[in-house]
Amino acid sequence: MISLCSRTLCAFALFALLVSMNASSLAQVLDADTARRKMVDEEIVAAGIKDPRVIDSLRKTPRHEFVPAIERRNAYYDMALPIGERQTISPPFVVAYMTEQLNPQPTDKVLEIGTGSGYQAAVLSPLVAEVYSIEIVEPLGKRAARTLTKLGYKNVQVKVGDGYKGWPEHAPFDKIIVTCSPENVPQALVDQLREGGRMIVPLGERYQQTLYLFRKEQGKLVAEALLPTLFVPMTGAAEEQRRVQPDPLNPHLFNGGFEELVGETTEPRGWHYQRQLSLVNSGAPEGKLAIMFSNQQRGRGAQALQGFPVDGRQVPEIEVSLWVRGKDLARGQTDDQIPVMAITFYDELRATVGRVFIGPWQGTFDWREVTVREKVPPRAREAIAHIGLFGATGELSFDDIRIRPVKPGQN
Repeated sequence: MISLCSRTLCAFALFALLVSMNASSLAQVLDADTARRKMVDEEIVAAGIKDPRVIDSLRKTPRHEFVPAIERRNAYYDMALPIGERQTISPPFVVAYMTEQLNPQPTDKVLEIGTGSGYQAAVLSPLVAEVYSIEIVEPLGKRAARTLTKLGYKNVQVKVGDGYKGWPEHAPFDKIIVTCSPENVPQALVDQLREGGRMIVPLGERYQQTLYLFRKEQGKLVAEALLPTLFVPMTGAAEEQRRVQPDPLNPHLFNGGFEELVGETTEPRGWHYQRQLSLVNSGAPEGKLAIMFSNQQRGRGAQALQGFPVDGRQVPEIEVSLWVRGKDLARGQTDDQIPVMAITFYDELRATVGRVFIGPWQGTFDWREVTVREKVPPRAREAIAHIGLFGATGELSFDDIRIRPVKPGQN
């Protein structure tokens, strides 16, 4: 059986939403180098990436070369972009974060599972001695190899094949980076990781994963939970054989009360791409914890998101309920930068087929409960719920966010 492992970090389509919220594109007003530096400063460094070598590589890697021409105007937004074959290129922050956690050294031999566009390999290239990258989707693998060769990344080798089997003839590897989400770490990758080496991989169910850093000690992996992430969804045998399969007839959110945290961190499980989010540990309407987004810089992102399956053919409507509280809420730099909850619907090819907004909220108010019903587009097969300020200022708190299906004729 062949497992499919390719870059599928569509979660951070940070938005078709955020792009639609901006009237102009960076690429239309800035040259690529300036746009790239701006993105790195505002979305990579400001978000906590500290390794100067990683930052320098992000500043020099021409991301626009790794996306289709139609998407190049969006290349220097911190978002996923479609690259064909139902796959996406990872957002730059995710690439930077995973790269930094690997602690790349100039003498390292690195194995990447899931070449995708080739962007991650390009970022790694100046930081290490050799990069070996595997992509199971043949058109993507061949295109990435051509792009990397054209751009002069001579220490990167790409092959088309099953990434979960690794690349034994070049093992052992000092570092392994996995850009798709298996239920468990494939044994072949454990075997091919050098003693003392590092591996970073997202593990978990299709819509709820955690990014783990593993260190190999005495032949075994020692795990450290890093943060929630969303690599969704894969296809092929590996995905079909998951023990826990998504239920598109029962759309719901995981950890909508924010009570479950990742390991010893303060990161709520199941919520991804968290920016300017903190826990509220008193006065929560439900349970012990709530969350709060806080932002005083107009236009700066403050948000979190979560994906879930939904089949619009059989679930024509959903009910959304939540508790919300605001303090000094005000619009951002444009009228579209507002405190909201948004749900974006995608079809089976991951094209956007609809979007609904709950809110916006403004001013100052205490906890209030909100319940609404929203139509689900018939073509929808999955969705992403986004919560936050999205460039607005003030403090916005949430608790007990729930989504449930409304069947035809149901009150």
